Amino acid sequence: MTKLQPPPVSLLNRYRGPEFQPLYSTKVTVSGGEAAHGRASGVARSNDGCLDIALRLPVELGGGGGGTNPEQLFAAAYAACFHGALNLLATRKGIPLVDARVEVSVAFGRDPMDGLFMLTADVAIHLPGVEKSLAEELVRHTERFCPYAKLARNGMTSIVALAA
Repeated sequence: MTKLQPPPVSLLNRYRGPEFQPLYSTKVTVSGGEAAHGRASGVARSNDGCLDIALRLPVELGGGGGGTNPEQLFAAAYAACFHGALNLLATRKGIPLVDARVEVSVAFGRDPMDGLFMLTADVAIHLPGVEKSLAEELVRHTERFCPYAKLARNGMTSIVALAA
């Protein structure tokens, strides 16, 4: 088995092209399951088969719980990406991170602007043993670098279309 490695620090090099340059893409399909409702009883499967997870509506939203929900998946993705970006930037600066943790709290709720729904995310970074001003600088740079933080701050390009 190949030893797991972090991505190369060369990913920090700036891209200077005229258009978005995809480096990786994936596809996840959600089907409805028993309740014919992806959020309540769905199954999420990635095209490579590595993700295959039952989705369940949390008790707080009237469901039975007992499974993963979209907010948990988003929080996990955001935290993993931020943690990875944080480590890349720390490695480039020669800052050792020991037991670094990123906790993302996602809330699903009502949007006061349109009365529908929205998400909020709070991100807490734990950098034990790193001097406070250095840790603050590293977090600030990571927030600009991490694509999930950029998504949360600026939104993203999303094209929604009926499939043929």
